[in-house]
Amino acid sequence: MILVQFVHGLVASIGRSTLGLLAATGRIAIFAAETASHLARPPFYAGELGRQLLRIGFYSLPVVGLTTLFTGGALALQIYAGGARFSAETVVPSIVAIGIVRELGPVLGGLMVAGRVSSSIAAELGTMR
Repeated sequence: MILVQFVHGLVASIGRSTLGLLAATGRIAIFAAETASHLARPPFYAGELGRQLLRIGFYSLPVVGLTTLFTGGALALQIYAGGARFSAETVVPSIVAIGIVRELGPVLGGLMVAGRVSSSIAAELGTMR
């Protein structure tokens, strides 16, 4: 009898958790569908969209470029110092290029764009009355 109650409670707990997960997934799906339906309705502000894309994307390039440049320099110095012990100075540029392009570039780019854009949008919202 105790085993039956334990199994019943376990199955009920799993069922409640599953129903909660499905309900949350359904709410997210409804929210996404409503958001997508509002994107397709007028008015469309193409000029404002272009200005925001330019401000968020293109104007972030200098910040991302400088960050990547200095990070690549620091990475090259560290790799050169370690590779000099093994006479591997000739592979430093390849290692730095691979490290920046594959690993550090996307991470640093995302962080710099997110930081720059979020501060810009916060400043813009702060000046609104």
